[in-house]
Amino acid sequence: MTTSTWEKDPDATLDWVWDWSDWLEPGETITTSTMTVSAGLTLNSDAHSATSATAWVSGGTPGTPYQVTNRIITSAGRIDDRSITIRVKNR
Repeated sequence: MTTSTWEKDPDATLDWVWDWSDWLEPGETITTSTMTVSAGLTLNSDAHSATSATAWVSGGTPGTPYQVTNRIITSAGRIDDRSITIRVKNR
């Protein structure tokens, strides 16, 4: 699992993209993508392509870290998770 840390304002609705292209085998694609967010954040929407997944996230309390996890299933049947930490901060 890879973890990265990002910041957002509590009033912002922002998108985060998980690029899986370097991890996928040639010809392998994402068939299912599921986003999970910590309580306190809102997952407004999510989508995926053959090689990436995107989450639109809003909300949060300043000073609080939240985790957003993307779980994919591929055309080859592989399953993996990647997580980021979003720190909410007034900007």
